[in-house]
Amino acid sequence: MMILGMLLYGTLPTYHQQHFEVFGEVAPAYNQAILKGVDEIQSKVPTGGGYFIGVKAVPAECPIGIPLQFLGNPLLTPTRPTSYCSGASYSAFIASLNQILSASTKSLTPEQFEATRMQEPDGGRREDMVKLWGWWNADGPGSFYALTQYTKMGKRVAVGDAVSGDFCNINWVKGPGHSVVFLGWENTVDGQPGMRFWSSQKSTDGLGDLVVPVTSISGVVFTRLTEPEAIYEMNPSFQMERIKVEYDSVTPGFVATRIRERVGPLATILGRK
Repeated sequence: MMILGMLLYGTLPTYHQQHFEVFGEVAPAYNQAILKGVDEIQSKVPTGGGYFIGVKAVPAECPIGIPLQFLGNPLLTPTRPTSYCSGASYSAFIASLNQILSASTKSLTPEQFEATRMQEPDGGRREDMVKLWGWWNADGPGSFYALTQYTKMGKRVAVGDAVSGDFCNINWVKGPGHSVVFLGWENTVDGQPGMRFWSSQKSTDGLGDLVVPVTSISGVVFTRLTEPEAIYEMNPSFQMERIKVEYDSVTPGFVATRIRERVGPLATILGRK
């Protein structure tokens, strides 16, 4: 009952740690691992941790403000307690891989581990389009580039097929893009058809959930983790070219229909209680 009510009325706190519990039921197994990864990362930063971007700042922007490891190997030493969007989504991705691959008999080479790092060995900033993190952090649909092109670990999914735990790159009508973990379609507090996601953004002072009206979005690219073990075949020396990617549109009518499809059965269930 509590969870059904949260879904219907959007009362989930910004910094909650119930992503798997609330959104995981209809998600594929790997998406469930990503939602658990979101909860793990959020639990370490229970009040958001702050948001900061600034490539030329001293110290420079930090993707995530907590120590992060991939299968026991450190990916960065935080230079700030803050985070930004692609660092948040990548951290959830790494946390999910730690779950999924923990029992694997395969192993990564030192070069492959190094390709997943979010900093250079000297602690400096890893530039965009350099190895796995560099592609995830690239302008445009970074998670799409990293998962479908650089590693072959994922596939693009259509807007109509998107489910909780998919990664999403957003182009705004105004302002730069955003890298997020998609949670679902939901009305905003003022009743507009919206999109709920988890990421790091200024409005939540770092890591947290946000619901935005889809009228603020000019386009989206959804990407799903489908082949996590493909990371064992990753070629750290792969020189990849940026390709042009067309974004999908999201209309208020589509979202309103999806909300009705979800809310109708839940409202019936609640009415019987």
